Amino acid sequence: MTGRVLWTPPADVRETSRMGRYLTWLRAERGVQADDYAALWQWSVTDLPAFWRSIWDYFEVIAHTEPTATLPDQTMPGAPWFPGATLNWAEHVLRQPGLGDDDPVVLAYSQSRDPITLTAAQLREQVRRVAAGLRRLGVGPGDRVAAYAPNIPETYVLLLATASLGAIFSSCAPEFGTRSVTDRWTQIEPKVLVAVDGYQYGDKAIDRREEVAGIRAALPSVEHLVSIGYLHGGGDWAQLAAETDEPLTFAAVPFAHPLYVLYSSGTTGLPKPIVHGHGGILLEHLKMLALHHDLGPADRFFWFTTTGWMMWNFLVSGPAVGAAIVMFDGNPGWPGLDGLWRLAEEAGVTYFGTSAPYLLACRKAGLVPREVANLRLRGLGSTGAPLPPEGYAWVYEAVGADLQLHSISGGTDVCTGFVGGAPLLPVVEGVISCRCLGAKVEAYDPAGNPVVGELGELVVSAPMPSMPVGFWNDPDGTRYREAYFDVFPGVWRHGDWITIAEDGTCVITGRSDATLNRGGVRLGTSEFYSVVEGLPEVVDSVVVHLERAGDPNGELLLFVVLADGVELDEAMRGRIRGELRKSLSPRHVPDEIHQVRAVPRTLSAKKLEVPVKRILTGTPVESAAAKGALVNPESLEAFAQLAKDRGVTAD
Repeated sequence: MTGRVLWTPPADVRETSRMGRYLTWLRAERGVQADDYAALWQWSVTDLPAFWRSIWDYFEVIAHTEPTATLPDQTMPGAPWFPGATLNWAEHVLRQPGLGDDDPVVLAYSQSRDPITLTAAQLREQVRRVAAGLRRLGVGPGDRVAAYAPNIPETYVLLLATASLGAIFSSCAPEFGTRSVTDRWTQIEPKVLVAVDGYQYGDKAIDRREEVAGIRAALPSVEHLVSIGYLHGGGDWAQLAAETDEPLTFAAVPFAHPLYVLYSSGTTGLPKPIVHGHGGILLEHLKMLALHHDLGPADRFFWFTTTGWMMWNFLVSGPAVGAAIVMFDGNPGWPGLDGLWRLAEEAGVTYFGTSAPYLLACRKAGLVPREVANLRLRGLGSTGAPLPPEGYAWVYEAVGADLQLHSISGGTDVCTGFVGGAPLLPVVEGVISCRCLGAKVEAYDPAGNPVVGELGELVVSAPMPSMPVGFWNDPDGTRYREAYFDVFPGVWRHGDWITIAEDGTCVITGRSDATLNRGGVRLGTSEFYSVVEGLPEVVDSVVVHLERAGDPNGELLLFVVLADGVELDEAMRGRIRGELRKSLSPRHVPDEIHQVRAVPRTLSAKKLEVPVKRILTGTPVESAAAKGALVNPESLEAFAQLAKDRGVTAD
């Protein structure tokens, strides 16, 4: 795709990047003649067994039992990876290649307490003790351990200890309400619950003792509650992590043995409990972190995330490639948006990961991070929503001209990115650089034919090892197949619109279930938001398309949150319409524009276009969205009132 080149790989990238060195190894050890990224990607998705076996060998995966094959059957769903192999994800994380015992591997910052640093040796020691503590509580392979805890070292240690035993981990961030948590955990029936008593969010103390009691009462499977005195002090964590002579050991589990359960957002119905396996997560994260993000022992890897978002699970695999991780718990906007950038300086962050909305908020606020902090960033990652061209430009103008920006898109479903960046490729304004190695991403038209250079459904037409092992309590795989394989049998449909250019670059234009369809022309939502929220008076927005009998254009409704003191008068409406007409097309001009106090968002900050559309077409609020999955459930009432005013009756 055409666009302004903002960053170009250095001339010696083949010698200095991990992907470059992997290419050299492939040529010498496997005879693979791939001279550039395009050829490497093509080989990686054409010969899946050879590619994924090369990842296994290149990163020297520790197998307690060697596999009998790599991928004997590529049929989806259910393609079997590395049959016969036994291994353990936690063993590879705690191997911490390239780090000495005294090297920092966890740097944790919090608005609830002073910073904590753990060396490689201290992390292993903490995991050894907590694993022994879990054994004392009767935890063994297959048991579930649940953490109602934030992005802090205790949560990380608990995950590693749980995984070392072959038990299964699940976390919810403590901002989740009781109903949201129990909707998730009643499905998996945890044996042990570890929970904080509260936390500090900016200048606010948030007590969670009542929520913890409610969660415990709703989970009869819980035999032990371990409290972390994170806000009030005290708690039982010290007893769980008590001194012991028990050695640190790692259960040798099959490749697909459950490692952790992640959840869909749960905005409609119960959240889907997505089971990820030890081997698939290990191989996928080794590939992404080392090869695509170019992380290694010289790096400090940060991603702003909570334990309720899959980016936390992605972040904490960092030590498996030798990178130290930087954790943060608190309000990223307190006392100002510059706080995370100052943290990056203090912690020596070399790779800074965040969400596209955060970057755009910094841009809108006029923040220039390179002026408020002495940054040493080599890489910057953006995910959670498409990053528009102006977001790319701001990064290179305001953050740093020499870093590589990775705009990534993937999902909880695979706990990684399908599309992103690579050290061998330039960064072009407004486009995602590539499809990731081993991810056979294509754009399909409605008939299931691959298309290039035009909008299509994002599909993955060959298996990936980190595709879910399955859903919990879905023994025959019915729910799993319905979620991904019903539209195009045997092909994973992800639910995004994507355009893939001849050169392999990609543009994601929003969720396919939130498409704006005007006269048969599909319009993505991301470019729409880029224009509307580019206006200084507009703080946030959400747009939905409603079908209308006999009218092929349907009805386009735009909702805007305006800056303090700004009212939505006819002049403001005219300005918004004019900007959309000029920047996009007449088809993008909404039929109605309404002012609302807030746009409904999930706890991971995603806009709820589909629930809004359902409410406006007569679905009751309580059926359209699970309020506990929202950061601002009260925001839905404005849409229910509008539906009522428009004469739409609830079903």
